[in-house]
Amino acid sequence: MSKRSQPHDAHPSDHSAIYNEDLKHPSPKRAKQIDEHSPFEALQKAISEQKTDHTVRNVLHWFRSKDVRAHDNRALYAASQKAKEGDGSLITMYLHSPKDLEWHGTSPARSDFLLESLKLLQKELQEKNIPMAIVTAEERAEKTDKVIEFIKDNDISHVYGNYEYEIDEIRRDIKVAHHMKKEKDVSFELLHDQTVLEPGLLKTGSGTPMKVFTPYHKAWLVETKHDPSHLELISPPEANDKSAADKFKKLFDSKLPSLQENKDFIDDEERQRIRSLWPAGHEAGINRLKQFLNDKVSDYADKRSEPAGDPSSRLSAYFSAGVISVREALSHAKKFNDNKHFDENDAGVASWVREIVFREFYRQVLVAIPHNAMNLPQNLKFDNVHWEDDEEGWEKWCQGKTGVPWVDAGMRQLNTEAYMHNRLRMNTSSYLTANLLIDYRRGERYFATHLIDWDLSNNTQGWEPSYTVFNPIAQAEKCDKEGEYIRKWVPELKNLKGKDIFDPYGRLSKAEFEKLGYPKPHVDFSESKKRATERFKKDLAAAVV
Repeated sequence: MSKRSQPHDAHPSDHSAIYNEDLKHPSPKRAKQIDEHSPFEALQKAISEQKTDHTVRNVLHWFRSKDVRAHDNRALYAASQKAKEGDGSLITMYLHSPKDLEWHGTSPARSDFLLESLKLLQKELQEKNIPMAIVTAEERAEKTDKVIEFIKDNDISHVYGNYEYEIDEIRRDIKVAHHMKKEKDVSFELLHDQTVLEPGLLKTGSGTPMKVFTPYHKAWLVETKHDPSHLELISPPEANDKSAADKFKKLFDSKLPSLQENKDFIDDEERQRIRSLWPAGHEAGINRLKQFLNDKVSDYADKRSEPAGDPSSRLSAYFSAGVISVREALSHAKKFNDNKHFDENDAGVASWVREIVFREFYRQVLVAIPHNAMNLPQNLKFDNVHWEDDEEGWEKWCQGKTGVPWVDAGMRQLNTEAYMHNRLRMNTSSYLTANLLIDYRRGERYFATHLIDWDLSNNTQGWEPSYTVFNPIAQAEKCDKEGEYIRKWVPELKNLKGKDIFDPYGRLSKAEFEKLGYPKPHVDFSESKKRATERFKKDLAAAVV
């Protein structure tokens, strides 16, 4: 189950749709069994047991929702090269599963971004006489059958795709691989493409996958410096012969689906606003990357935690959908850095690349601890926490009306832009989990239903519960010194001077505060922090895992 909660049919603006039954998950005992019998290793075994030396006919590249690009796409290039060995053509396919979008809670912004990027990719491939067919599985159980049917209908001999590391996707691919093993003239091959270093490559001294970021980051820098081939870019696919246009006319006519009702925008204004903030496609991603390197990266080390200046690259949506590859982004960064390694020369480049390595680390952890994809905390003891049933606090958090300006500013940015600065992601999640003591999985699901850049690895790791509790007043004073970010997103407070803006309820008189039209804090920070710490200690001590 590569999900963090059960699906619901309501529009993501309906906060009440995230019920407790959406948070179901296996027992810790079952989670440990899955960790001990790696689904990913089972997939690798299934792939290795196939015969691949049969005659080459038509060759298929299977696009996934994490590699929506023709540039530097390892499986697509491998399929292109394999097609040259025979008399057939290169065909591509995207499997559209509306129920998966519901199951994962995928936001309207991300769903639309994917479809718009696919539209541009389809056109780009057609210019090379390469069709991209859209295969739709109306029910989740139909996905494997639909893929197999497409393979048979188009006389395909070799199927290529890039690995996905979530359990549900792994199990789907295992089914496909087992089916291929029964056939004499079809094979299925998967390549690592999401990361520079494939998950599991970097190990501790005892030979186990690294699960702590700092040593992983250091080892990543050493490995990529020692072996630059990890960073090499792959060429786009070669064009098919022009005859493919007639031969596969039906595939070339394949139309992209529309967003289903519960994944569509509220109105045209929202659609236009989000598309303006997040233009789809590879070219838009590269333009954004270049702008970041030219205008922002040199200050990134010093200003990355100051959201008022929007210091981030805003490439996360492009990375999560694979619209541009991490390798291509790093290639541009290295050129900007005078071709020196990422921890040399420009401190901004080093700091930004460190954030990219976090993305790689999260995938390493997901493969090493697969229960992370099953709606369970990495530290299974946290599954024993007794959470509060505070629906009023939940609604205030969702709407950005908790009475804590820093937290409210972050939530309002999320609700408006389908994006939130990373510093605010940490603070808003801490406030929900610790100060409100609401099940972290509800917040995790809320992020999934609203973020344009959601992916399971990043989201689950970002929401991992812990004893760390961020002080939103101290954080705001440190990261938003002039209060500009708060003033932008919480206009009720825009006229406040000095440090009053960080804690208006605590720093203004009662009469002054009431004039603002801003809510008082839902909970007292110190008291709620103490409550959370005591609850965690008690419940974790009683946990049996």
